[in-house]
Amino acid sequence: MSIHTGHPAGAALAPAARATGGDEALLPAVVAAVHAAGARLLTRFSADARPAGREDVVAAIDANDAASLDLLRDALARARPGAGWVDDDEEGGTLPQGEWWVTDPVEGNINHIHGLSDWGVTAALVRDNLPVLAVAHLPMTGNTYAAIRGAEAFLDGVRLHPSAKTDLKAALVGTGQARPGESHETHQRLGQSVTAMLDAALVVRVSVPATMQLLRVASGHMDAFWQFSQVHSGLLVSALLVEEAGGTVTDTRGRPWDLTSHDVLASAPGLHAAAVAVLSATVGAASPYATTDRSAS
Repeated sequence: MSIHTGHPAGAALAPAARATGGDEALLPAVVAAVHAAGARLLTRFSADARPAGREDVVAAIDANDAASLDLLRDALARARPGAGWVDDDEEGGTLPQGEWWVTDPVEGNINHIHGLSDWGVTAALVRDNLPVLAVAHLPMTGNTYAAIRGAEAFLDGVRLHPSAKTDLKAALVGTGQARPGESHETHQRLGQSVTAMLDAALVVRVSVPATMQLLRVASGHMDAFWQFSQVHSGLLVSALLVEEAGGTVTDTRGRPWDLTSHDVLASAPGLHAAAVAVLSATVGAASPYATTDRSAS
């Protein structure tokens, strides 16, 4: 089943897309799990961190991942013993049927190890390739975003709403690479799309990770985000949050987004058509994104 967001608040969803009572009961345990992992990562954070070279970067990233996963995986397994676990936080494509935990134990790990504040811990429960529960916790600010399919999205208990803008010329939009080591074609597409949006929008922000910008689309602090990626951990949590906030999520050509899509566009509803027009004019046929480098996970 694909995710095609932008439904009006309170709109009826197909039965398969509705949250279950079990999902609602599960939410406190997921929130507690990401909070515990975030608290451990805070003890490892230093604003003075300056890794000296690539080996230091990779070692610090791996150590952070291990420290967070040690808490996160055990807690989520206890909360939902029957759910599977996606081991690779850079995996893309469809999952086997059933329930799966898709997490990023340190979303924005590259920022954490460089003493920057844009990082967090995320977890999504995916059922039959559809995210049904999503939580993102930002330890540096203490904020927690949460959504259950069909039950809206919230930031620290306050209902989220996307931007009300309708003019792309007034919009703050963003993009960024999904990971290092992507193909030359992907880099070209990214550069072409940034150039096109610099002409079409007010301001273009380029940064990592994707989740942070998508959370800002869900909350209305940003107006649109696009990326040439299908990395589960960077998209599933925030795509559900944008959807349940009332935003629109498709691929860059305006087609329904799902786990087989090679790119993503999330925007305020009033800007979606204009953003699609800009991006679809600059983007060629989708292609797989090959990489073996995990340094920006």
